[in-house]
Amino acid sequence: MGIAPSMKTKTYLLFFLVLFTIPSLHAQLCQGSLGDPIVNITFGAGPNPGPSLSAAATNYIFRSGDCPDDGFYSVVNRTSSCFGNSWHSISSDHTGDANGYFMLVNASQQPSAFYVDTVDVFCNNTTYEFAAWIMNMIRLTTCSSNPIQPNLTFLIERTDGTVLQTFSTGNIPNEPVPAWRQYGFFFTTPADVSRVVVRIINNAPGGCGNDLALDDITFRPCGPLATAAINGFPSNDVDLCEGETGQFNFSSTLSPGFTDPHFQWQRSINGNTWTDIAGANDLSYTADVDATTTAAQYQYRLTISKIENSNTPVCRVASNVLTIRINPNPVLTVSGNGAYCEGENAVLTVRGAKDYSWNGPSGFTSVDSVLNFTGLQTVQSGTYSVEGTTAAGCSAFAQTTLQINPKPVAMAQPSEISICEGNQTTLTASGGTKYQWLPTVFLSSPAADVTLASPTDSIQYMVKVSNSFSCSDTAYVLVNVLKKPVANAGADKYLLLGSTTQLNGTVGGTNVSYTWSPDLFIDDVSTLQPVVNPQADQTYILEVSSNEGCGSVVDSVKVKVFKGIYVPNAFSPNGDGLNDYWNIPGLNVFTDYEILVFNRYGQKVYHSKTITKPWDGRIKGKEQPTGIYPYIIHIRETGTKLTGWVMIVR
Repeated sequence: MGIAPSMKTKTYLLFFLVLFTIPSLHAQLCQGSLGDPIVNITFGAGPNPGPSLSAAATNYIFRSGDCPDDGFYSVVNRTSSCFGNSWHSISSDHTGDANGYFMLVNASQQPSAFYVDTVDVFCNNTTYEFAAWIMNMIRLTTCSSNPIQPNLTFLIERTDGTVLQTFSTGNIPNEPVPAWRQYGFFFTTPADVSRVVVRIINNAPGGCGNDLALDDITFRPCGPLATAAINGFPSNDVDLCEGETGQFNFSSTLSPGFTDPHFQWQRSINGNTWTDIAGANDLSYTADVDATTTAAQYQYRLTISKIENSNTPVCRVASNVLTIRINPNPVLTVSGNGAYCEGENAVLTVRGAKDYSWNGPSGFTSVDSVLNFTGLQTVQSGTYSVEGTTAAGCSAFAQTTLQINPKPVAMAQPSEISICEGNQTTLTASGGTKYQWLPTVFLSSPAADVTLASPTDSIQYMVKVSNSFSCSDTAYVLVNVLKKPVANAGADKYLLLGSTTQLNGTVGGTNVSYTWSPDLFIDDVSTLQPVVNPQADQTYILEVSSNEGCGSVVDSVKVKVFKGIYVPNAFSPNGDGLNDYWNIPGLNVFTDYEILVFNRYGQKVYHSKTITKPWDGRIKGKEQPTGIYPYIIHIRETGTKLTGWVMIVR
């Protein structure tokens, strides 16, 4: 048909639907019914910019871009800010396809044809509509608000150049926003014409303005107005659900125009090719829908042609479309069913539809897709049914089951008990068939209903009691461990006769009492740090008793009484175990003193601030010879200084 090889053709159905949804029609367009386009030039689709047209289609120069200069054209799917934003910016073609191409024309200085195509016509003596969508690209403020407006002439010619029909658009006004407008006319082909030339001429001169976009050039049969309807229904669309049955009577009216017309009903499934329905050749037709009809969109229309063109589908015009949609029933998916224990939470979820209606045990109802159950009870056990409905009103049913098993009542005895440290007690649980004590430490049988507990410190045990449904409950036992009494009378004491010292007793255990004995030369037997002043060596006993019945314990401390400080003047460090050390016991009374011993040369041979390591007659491990060794003892607490000598005898 002389269409440039680089062009692609959009579906006829898309253009047909767009045609009847655009209210802005111009010029001598068909007022009756149209047939499918013999030619539908859409310029194709793809990435921006698009390819050039064939050389025969235009004498303008191709430019690969979205802002062509005077006398140039582009094939694009959008424009943006051309010539300082003096053109409209367009984001898609006429049909709204962001990838769809259109022809963008910047007019030449002299009027000329900018689009030419040769079209084959197959129907003799048939009226055709020729139409195209045009946009004035100039913005209102461009050219000082007085631009040159595009002005086009459409011509239909024989191949020898003889003009069959002509139509002028007049000035195409510019708009405040981008606007596509359809322009066209209709004409009747002579009986001897099977091919025509379509020519679009730009009449306006070049200059500021006269720039346009061209899209969707169609050449289609035009005939009487055929109006189809579904009898008994207010609209031309009917919705059914899978499995439903029905019988639909279609009828059509036809305005005058065809003598002895030929009728043919057609069907299209899911927008695919229209096919003739065998034997459906009247103004009416009955479509049967049975329970096995597949979910799909079934469209029907009546096509009409002159009797001589009845076997040529492209010569037909068509009525409006009648639609019967068989909508699929929902497929519901329910999750969350199963066995639960009393008191647990559960979630039931249904998917696959738009709206839901639940019914369940004890009068349960809901319209939610997600059911949240908290603190389940056994009365909620049973079957839950849900009806799901789609937006088209089709429904399906599904069901699920919740099994709510009883929960055991855990009991533990005793709930609280006290035992003495080192003892044990019996713990008993009941209420189920399986038991687990936690923590397991200090238990004889942690997985039994009866166990012996012997903790060393107070502890709370938990027992998990399970039944035959694996449902569980817990109970607790607090075991208080009473610590045994502990007595510590403190370190032995030393004092000089007539002075005092303080005992340093400490005790331990749970709820204990204590006392000192004997009650001699002691200021208070009921305090842990009493002051004593015995007249001779004395042993004091600290007795600690448990007030909880956990026994008693004693500890003692010795108090050594010195009448004075005796410094021995000799010792025999010979290793016989007798008098091997120079020891001064009376110094134990004091805490701040210093002992210094010298040899006859005045060299220091012994130095100590404690009597816990008395002198063994050595210097750095070397035995000192028999002889006399002077000493000095400083008692800083009293300011006393003792001097003398000590003899080593070997």
